[in-house]
Amino acid sequence: MSKRSFRIAGGIVVATLLVLGAAGYYAYGIAMAYPNEARKGTGQEITVEIERGMSFPRIANRLAEAGVIDRPTWFRFYGMRRGVTTKVRSGKYVLSDDMTPKEVVDKLLEGVKEVTARITIQEGLNMLEVFALYEEAGIADAQVLEGLARDVEFLQEHGIEGETIDGYLFPDTYHFQVPSSPKLVLKTMVKQHRVVWDRLRRANDKSFAKVRDKLKWSDREFLIMASIVEKEAVSAEERPRIAQVFMNRLTSPKFVPHRLDTDPTIRYGCMVPTNKSAACKEWDKTDRLHRKQLDDADNPYNTYQHEGLPPGPICSPGASALKAVMTPDGSGYFFFVAMDARTHAFAKTRAEHERNVDKYIRNR
Repeated sequence: MSKRSFRIAGGIVVATLLVLGAAGYYAYGIAMAYPNEARKGTGQEITVEIERGMSFPRIANRLAEAGVIDRPTWFRFYGMRRGVTTKVRSGKYVLSDDMTPKEVVDKLLEGVKEVTARITIQEGLNMLEVFALYEEAGIADAQVLEGLARDVEFLQEHGIEGETIDGYLFPDTYHFQVPSSPKLVLKTMVKQHRVVWDRLRRANDKSFAKVRDKLKWSDREFLIMASIVEKEAVSAEERPRIAQVFMNRLTSPKFVPHRLDTDPTIRYGCMVPTNKSAACKEWDKTDRLHRKQLDDADNPYNTYQHEGLPPGPICSPGASALKAVMTPDGSGYFFFVAMDARTHAFAKTRAEHERNVDKYIRNR
């Protein structure tokens, strides 16, 4: 090679290196400036969910698809340079479309502030009423809760017989993150029911065994009766007596046919089951029961038409109602009528009961 050719070749190499160096320096400058360059957005808020275990490349792609960042590859390199690709916290983030990459990463490292809601579930509510409260509190979607509450696999997994979770949602005060998993909500309430049930059984073992052996009841049948007592009795003092009234109606040869004759079961059958009778479909749930509903034999929860217990619990009973069914008072009453908002007049014969009805209902 001549000296002239060598100089030309050398010049080309030098020029190439200078160009590459300039390009590299330019790219380096852009890369260094990238974290602090705000995206050209309008300030619109965008909600992005980062799931637990999500890789940083997937996070970058999700942010780009949502319109939070523009260059997912550069975003990944920025995260690698900061050494934070494994430190992003999961959660639902509210970001904006005009943030800088640095601001986005800072948010992902800071995490989502957990909001906890305190919710009190009163005794005597059916599952649909309970789920409405959870939705109102922002804890879980009512329809999703209902779907689980009717899901056969979910019920079997938790040892629940019947078609719904009703009766097993223990009334208490709970604290849940907003939002929470619907499964977690139901599991927590069912677990609390088991805890209270086991405690009451141990504390009232002899009386419980006596009732169980006489009526041949399973735990579920105790629960069904407790749910009825919960709806009929207001004061804790009267609950063992009202429980005994219903047991007398089911077992005594003096009360035939063995029907419980209680309105709350009819109301439940018209409100909660997915398959409702024609009479139930005609009933305005804000109104009192009419003769059509009282005579409705197609409602399996109609205890004026069907003997024995209804198919399932009609609400979530509290500890007082559960204990009352385990410890009925042994009295011989078959009837009761409300004297006021909290107390009842009890009777052993229908004639005595009719006199009480005249005194406290009809004449009033």
